Amino acid sequence: MSEINDTPLAQELSQSFQKLARIDAAVLTKPANTRIFTVSNQKGGVGKTTTTVNIAAALASKGMRVLVLDLDPQGNASTALNIPHHAEIRSLYEVLMGEAELEDVIQISSELPGLYCVPATIHLTGVEMEMASAVAREQRLKTAIERYLETTMSPPDYIFIDCPPSLGLLTINAWTAAREILVPIQCEYYALEGVDQLMKYIELVRQQLNPKLELSTVLLTMYDGRTRLAEDVVNFVREKFPTLTLNSVIPRAVRVSEAPSFNRTVITHDRRSPGSVAYLEAAIEIATRGAQLGR
Repeated sequence: MSEINDTPLAQELSQSFQKLARIDAAVLTKPANTRIFTVSNQKGGVGKTTTTVNIAAALASKGMRVLVLDLDPQGNASTALNIPHHAEIRSLYEVLMGEAELEDVIQISSELPGLYCVPATIHLTGVEMEMASAVAREQRLKTAIERYLETTMSPPDYIFIDCPPSLGLLTINAWTAAREILVPIQCEYYALEGVDQLMKYIELVRQQLNPKLELSTVLLTMYDGRTRLAEDVVNFVREKFPTLTLNSVIPRAVRVSEAPSFNRTVITHDRRSPGSVAYLEAAIEIATRGAQLGR
């Protein structure tokens, strides 16, 4: 019997149950004011949308009220939260074009109580061209969020903005509206390619559009413990961003990848899976760090 309990699978299951027990016991403090994150990385395939929806769902599962703004025309965040986002649905496009208020287009996610989403539709693809000559076009999302927070009777504890993998007008709108940036970094060879450029753009936006913007969180994703390369990337990122990098690392996991095909987050798809546990730990860490900093 002891030999069975000593197998790698048995040890992994034991660790997972222990982590879930700590997660279940954790009590999160609601932030004094709504924390507004943009989840950004101009490099595609780093787990940006996956991180957005799963951190949001993890916080909602711990009693937080969370709103996800899907600013990516592909609408993958909307899909994962089981939110309709076909062309006839009113979305963030109407908000940016001044045709709807943010509160009018918020939908309730069936994933978890307290989890909401403003969907993206294909119409967002044409926003940059349609807003080319618009006044204060970089401020549209910020203005909409501010109006919503001033008038709503139930402000969210967290807002997460999922950006497209580019540095165009949609991403600039997100950076102008947000207070914090969460950067997912993939544990692979090209992980840090473009990060320095990303930092330069963030500083430019801070100087010209949003002095309150800060890179507050770095999350390592798609970690494969079987490779030396993944460990090297982890060490490099921790050295580069020692105070910003979360202790939690998101593993490369089947359950995380397959959850969106069921219109679900991994938090509800398989809460006991390693990917779900890692995202729950990361969410608790984000909330705890924010509480310590008085956010």
